[in-house]
Amino acid sequence: MAKSDIDIAREATMLPIGEIAAKLGVPDGAVEPYGKHIAKIRLDFVKEVADRPDGRLILVTAITPTPAGEGKTTTTVGLSDGLNRIGKKTMSCTREPSLGPCFGMKGGAAGGGYAQVVPMENINLHFTGDFHAIGTAHNLLSALVDNHIYWGNELGLDARRISWRRVVDMNDRALRSIVSSLGGVANGFPREDGFDITVASEVMAVFCLANDLADLERRLGRMLVGQTRDRQLVTAEQLKAPGPMTVLLKDAMMPNLVQTLENNPAFIHGGPFGNIAHGCNSVMATKLALKLCDYVVTEAGFGADLGAEKFFDIKSRKAGLNPELAVIVATIRALKMHGGVGRDALDKENLEAVRKGLPNLGRHISNVAKFGVPAVVAINAFATDTAAEHDLVRDYCEGEFGIKAIPCSHFADGSAGTEALAEQVVAMLDSPPPGEGFHVLYPDEMPLWDKMRTIATEIYGAADITADKRVRDQLKDLQEGGFGNFPICVAKTQYSFSTDPNLKGAPSGHVVPIREVRLSGGAEFLVVICGEIMTMPGLPRVPAAHTIRLDQNGLTQGLF
Repeated sequence: MAKSDIDIAREATMLPIGEIAAKLGVPDGAVEPYGKHIAKIRLDFVKEVADRPDGRLILVTAITPTPAGEGKTTTTVGLSDGLNRIGKKTMSCTREPSLGPCFGMKGGAAGGGYAQVVPMENINLHFTGDFHAIGTAHNLLSALVDNHIYWGNELGLDARRISWRRVVDMNDRALRSIVSSLGGVANGFPREDGFDITVASEVMAVFCLANDLADLERRLGRMLVGQTRDRQLVTAEQLKAPGPMTVLLKDAMMPNLVQTLENNPAFIHGGPFGNIAHGCNSVMATKLALKLCDYVVTEAGFGADLGAEKFFDIKSRKAGLNPELAVIVATIRALKMHGGVGRDALDKENLEAVRKGLPNLGRHISNVAKFGVPAVVAINAFATDTAAEHDLVRDYCEGEFGIKAIPCSHFADGSAGTEALAEQVVAMLDSPPPGEGFHVLYPDEMPLWDKMRTIATEIYGAADITADKRVRDQLKDLQEGGFGNFPICVAKTQYSFSTDPNLKGAPSGHVVPIREVRLSGGAEFLVVICGEIMTMPGLPRVPAAHTIRLDQNGLTQGLF
């Protein structure tokens, strides 16, 4: 029987974290150990290396996800190991897993097989406590909102227009809509409230976009908590919240250093949801990695339509990053699902289904090209793939787009399975194609409605967008209120280019309905919620939590 991810992780020979830091040139005094194999890097060291030249930034993204899996994090780790294998000083930068998905559908999110970051159990569970700090800071602001109202409401907050919800890092549909402050006068004024998952919190987005503690505090102060009766915006700064919130987040802001199974360095820091927020690890960790390595491999959430678009249009725009290459992950199994095959028939060769699914990959390749970023396709190989299926994908990519598609076996073979991909990545970076290089999809000055329409038509293949008068008026008010230069962060299903999760492949001509708009004043983007998307997910019928347990030896079982 094949070994599980957790079994492979437990067999790893990990180096003391100080030795991993030394590979990066990080001195002992800059390392804050969290046990033997995890550390944070002190912020004063981050400042010390700020003037160093940057390494080369590589983005790993993927086709539209399916239940068959794509392996984006696994490929990010595998490619980093592969680049180190061929002698390139490289590290990966990925997001921290959320407990909600770990106990819901995923069961773990630290890579897989022989391309993992370790210690896997710690990373998937409480890790260094960053998410707890983010959730506590968020809920401190929630408490300050209700406390302000209780003690006289000097700012005149309208309890009907409080937009700041509470958070918890677990999928819990029962908390989506609640009534708070019940129980009498001593408990405050009852009002409708609700919870989001921590990774959907604007504090998480601010945390991941902030350049330093001063920038963090500034952004926290600009977050909106609600409105007065005459529709004046009320911010966290008016509630004197940024100071104590920053204190709670001070240690969390230090990037987390771990290692791969092959003892190569990796930062895992921050983790906004990809289908709700902007889905990228922290700017702090990415920028530090670029100062310490020649090559940095990072990832964005879900498919390129959500993940890469947000990485380019939000994170890169805000942080001044220059992604030079994109690796688009695809699997034969997922292409078959986009071609109409069910999960029970994925193990059989089916060239026709692969052929029908290829337009999904093609749409993502075309989309990445719209940002001026060259791409290579990584075929994340499964044992059930056939040579003919791989050849079909390679011929399609070469014939239609003039790019390489390279089978990778990192799940089974570690860095040896990505050596060919690593060589191709280096060759492309050393000899980039002619062109203007990376650029965003739309300019800052484009009106908000047109920004959303541009994303929908250019990236999703839609014919247009639609919204009721309430949403249109809200966008108009935001445009006139000084927020028109904000980028758009789309919240929609990750399972389709449309807002219908059942519409696979590469649909075109659909209309994208805008259901709601939320202003993220601290993150400095506008969240546009399209279709039926929840900011508090629920657990599936059979959650991973059913199989997560301690065995008789006290070892965690069920993370995979």
